[in-house]
Amino acid sequence: MQNSTQYWVIVPAAGIGKRMGQKCPKQYLQLGQYTILEHTLRRLLTFPYFTKIVVALAAGDAYAKQLSILDDPKIIKVVGGKERADSVLAGLTALKAQSSVNDWVLVHDVVRPCVRHSDLQQLISILSDHPVGGLLGVRVVDTIKRTSEQGVIEQTIDRHLLWRAFTPQMFRFQLLCDSLQQALVNKVKGITDEASAIEHAGFQPLMVEGAEDNIKITRPADLALAAFYLQQQGIACE
Repeated sequence: MQNSTQYWVIVPAAGIGKRMGQKCPKQYLQLGQYTILEHTLRRLLTFPYFTKIVVALAAGDAYAKQLSILDDPKIIKVVGGKERADSVLAGLTALKAQSSVNDWVLVHDVVRPCVRHSDLQQLISILSDHPVGGLLGVRVVDTIKRTSEQGVIEQTIDRHLLWRAFTPQMFRFQLLCDSLQQALVNKVKGITDEASAIEHAGFQPLMVEGAEDNIKITRPADLALAAFYLQQQGIACE
């Protein structure tokens, strides 16, 4: 790792998370004694290589005011946008004055509290000299079927080269900024993560294999699974 290169983190946390069926945004649901957001930030704050962590919050977010972790000197709070790309761009704007074009930015889902330090280290080690960047993920092991809208199977997909995309996704500062802005200006559909914007700009990110337990909490059943994984990692979730 180059000493002159800084590593920044952006955590988009302005979403509502309707699929959880809860009254509050899913990042504020309790997972043991801490909220999901707190677990995620505690994991990132204790990793030594990050200079600052930007958290993009919804305008008027009343829940955030109750969390003292957001007052940590390493954390920068910004107002996020309607879409994920808007929140990430808000984070990049907040960092622009203190970063350089070739610094690395890691964007991490706020609802992935189980990310391992060893995976963060592996991502940085593998990508440190890469011209574009990449992301954590795991290889698809299930048989994949393509169906019609009516659910009729049309094809079995070769899973040999298929991956499930996780976060963090790590890219050069200016490249990520330019790619996201280009995708928004061109109103490109299907930009569901940072890698999608990088790909649309004509670049090829690298997949880095990580741990299966870096799950994204999306539905109610995921809470119990995340608690199990955290306990397996030595984090109490009673």
